[in-house]
Amino acid sequence: IFCGAHEVCVAMKGDKSTFGRFSAGEVSINIDDVAAIAKEAGEAIMKIYDGTPLESWGTIATSKEDGSPLTAADKAANEIIVRGLRAKYPSIPIMSEESALSSVEERRGWEHFWCVDPLDGTKEFVKRNGQFTVNIGLCEKGTPIAGVVYVPATAVMYKGVKGLGPPIRETDDPLGYDSYKSIFAAPFQESDPNLKIVASASHNTPETEAFIARFQTPAISNYGSSLKLLAVAEGAAHLYPRMAPTMEWDTCAAHAIVECAGGQVLQYPGLDTPLRYNKDDVHNPFFVVYGKRQAHRANKPKKDLLEPQSSFSKPAILLVPLLALLLFFLLSPSSPQDT
Repeated sequence: IFCGAHEVCVAMKGDKSTFGRFSAGEVSINIDDVAAIAKEAGEAIMKIYDGTPLESWGTIATSKEDGSPLTAADKAANEIIVRGLRAKYPSIPIMSEESALSSVEERRGWEHFWCVDPLDGTKEFVKRNGQFTVNIGLCEKGTPIAGVVYVPATAVMYKGVKGLGPPIRETDDPLGYDSYKSIFAAPFQESDPNLKIVASASHNTPETEAFIARFQTPAISNYGSSLKLLAVAEGAAHLYPRMAPTMEWDTCAAHAIVECAGGQVLQYPGLDTPLRYNKDDVHNPFFVVYGKRQAHRANKPKKDLLEPQSSFSKPAILLVPLLALLLFFLLSPSSPQDT
């Protein structure tokens, strides 16, 4: 591994170039293996993205029962991810947007499970703006403990595991090396002016606008898919409010990365409880993604250097030398008397 300034490193590709191994119960997991599955799915997505003629693009998507778009890229990526995870970790169940959802009764017995969105941001895929991701998260008892998010259009990989330090942002290099760096959420106070806020490119709402209005001259950017959570995780934004419908697989993987980077993903209103997963209803409540939010601290008045630093009053200070003088005479030995 070759490392330079600002925690940017270059590592040879291969089995020995591992970010980290961890356990889910009795199952040993290599996060790089999960990332490799996400990357394979991303490459399949890009074959369809780049290989579909523009004159055929208008029919690239069909509609699911809920009205959301579905493409051949969603299906191809899902097949690769499900097959790959089952081959590597057959004992861990999978919840995926593009697979049939297991019954509530069955899911209640899951200690660990994969939470997958094979193509997050299908609307952005259809718009051809590159703002779509492959999401693979791992949960333990409803809490995200690891996440991999791959951005196929830019070949950038994000991966994080709780307990293994800050998450990693990794970029492919055509020479066979991977350049990567640790990422960290940005510290801020909510009273700060000019905070950087990210919002959805496709799902803005009056509730979101009202939340943003409480901040002083914020700088607002719009992204699709999990890129919004990742912007907070790597310090490019301070917060991301989401007051619009989402599903558990939309957030799980990036949620883990945000927390590894020092941020939070909290239910709104309340803002004191993290998002939970594998609920009976797999819709998310509204939420806000924060970087390293710090409590507001009032500025303490500067001390006058001419003021006495003692807590005694001025009259008490004047008495000190008088008491010392009295004590001196009381303790002094008596003068010898004449005989």
